[in-house]
Amino acid sequence: MTGDIYYMFLAVEYFAADCIHSMRRHDTKDPETASYERLVFRNASDYHYMKISLIFEGGNIRLNAAHFKQLIISSLRELYGEIGAALPFDVLKFEENTLSAVLRVYSSALVRLWSALTLLGGYQGQPCGVRVVQVTPFLLALSGNSRELKLD
Repeated sequence: MTGDIYYMFLAVEYFAADCIHSMRRHDTKDPETASYERLVFRNASDYHYMKISLIFEGGNIRLNAAHFKQLIISSLRELYGEIGAALPFDVLKFEENTLSAVLRVYSSALVRLWSALTLLGGYQGQPCGVRVVQVTPFLLALSGNSRELKLD
């Protein structure tokens, strides 16, 4: 059983989505004393893209893109103060009828934005929450979702 866990750990370690692993051999004069160095290359993307949707507990609330962005900024301000409110992010696409959006944020600020969205609790006295549908460093990855694919 321990061996299975070890190999599962290696599979997860080497096939992680955000890292590329490689091994480099350092040759020495004696082939029996060759050593290996592990290199890890992180994702070099400057931005991450988030597909999110706003879910209200009761009632239909209409929002436009400006109010939606202000809601996110107020959530950042509530959690991180004025420094958090200045976090740069963009609303690339907003659908008023489904209250879903595509956000672009610097990779270094992704965790702060995600945590503020998670802790968002209400808008104008109405309880609400944010569902993070998809997060990716590649905008093209948001164009299709295999979970919503309808086959005939």
